[in-house]
Amino acid sequence: MAYNSFLVNGKTEKHIISIIFLVVVVDLIGFGILIPVIPQLLANPNSSYYLLRGSSPGMGYFLLGVLTAVYPIMQFLAAPILGQLSDRYGRKKLLAISVFGTFLSYLLFAIGIVIANLPLLFVSRAIDGLTGGNISIAQAAMADITKPENRAKNFGLIGAAFGLGFILGPFLGGKLSDPSLVSWFTASTPFFFAAALSFAEIMIILYLLPETLEKPNQGVRVNVLQSLRTIADAVSYRNIRAILGVAFLDNLGFTFFTTFIAVFYIVRFGFDQGSIGNMFAYVGLTFAAAQLIVLPRLPKNRDFEILFIGILGTAAMLFVYVVIPSPWYLLLAIPVFSVFNGFVQAYLPAVISRSSDRSIQGRILGINASMYSLGQAIPPVLAGYLAAAFSPQVPLYVASIVTFATAGVLWAFRNDITAPLRGRMPRAK
Repeated sequence: MAYNSFLVNGKTEKHIISIIFLVVVVDLIGFGILIPVIPQLLANPNSSYYLLRGSSPGMGYFLLGVLTAVYPIMQFLAAPILGQLSDRYGRKKLLAISVFGTFLSYLLFAIGIVIANLPLLFVSRAIDGLTGGNISIAQAAMADITKPENRAKNFGLIGAAFGLGFILGPFLGGKLSDPSLVSWFTASTPFFFAAALSFAEIMIILYLLPETLEKPNQGVRVNVLQSLRTIADAVSYRNIRAILGVAFLDNLGFTFFTTFIAVFYIVRFGFDQGSIGNMFAYVGLTFAAAQLIVLPRLPKNRDFEILFIGILGTAAMLFVYVVIPSPWYLLLAIPVFSVFNGFVQAYLPAVISRSSDRSIQGRILGINASMYSLGQAIPPVLAGYLAAAFSPQVPLYVASIVTFATAGVLWAFRNDITAPLRGRMPRAK
């Protein structure tokens, strides 16, 4: 299949990449807005937004873990189906439907905060998870228009979009929930704003993004029970099963970290939502800088080596986070962490994409998203239990240990993983 310089409606590859970049940025701004606020609802008894008056902090930690797990559990069920549908009917329609689910979720979450209805918060996250194919479909669209030698570079742009979203998202979340700035700002305000952003994202997709899939694969059979076969599917693709396993383990470790890092900031340094938002914005800024400045200068055709360095370095920095004695040291640690994690975010999907046939890109990336969701579903509940039973820093120690183990698995299976990169493509069973 040829790579088109001019795709649908005369749009150039550069134009389409710009639109995909914008879609991911808007999506991640909406997601990032949530980060400073949700811990205040369930894990900070000193916050005026705390919803569990009379309950122990441990109960709040556990419920925070369960609430965090709802989205990836639902996404695990739905992501492979959305991936198959995008292969059959195209990226544009499915991406718009997925983002509509995100819009509805944010709206319900805001209402749940206003009426202090905890079950509605869980329903909201479940809806978002069931339609949560935003990023994997965007990755498939990027893969549709990208030459193999440019995969890491263009997937790095998606990583930069992640970073930019995390610059603006958490910062806005902290500010939009601060009544000292505007008297009518509350914990629900960021979620109403995120819903508005998602609606704008739908308009961008419908009116600016052309369909990137040149020939939809009508032969793709959509299996509504595909999620139950995800593990078997991942194993059956001999050329990518090892790297999918690495992706699962990497996400497993990283989710232990992301679930409770905000709570750790609250307990260790006394951060409020504004401080948490500022810190995450700084993470996003350094991450985007790493994607835009460091990645383009890395040698080509060294995907495996760079990925290994990224995972190993990320594991080390996750441990550093726990032992930092003062928040001021974070200003030094975060840029180093962002560089290593930037390697992982750019090169892991690039390796997966390069290892699979173009006609099933959506399915493979959907399986990968589902595996990621499974990796995101397990740690929050365990992290909530560990934080409640011991302390909020224990999940961060677990994150570092699991990520070190991920680097070990990557190295142990290096021959299987690097074979497709060298042109040897074993067929699926």
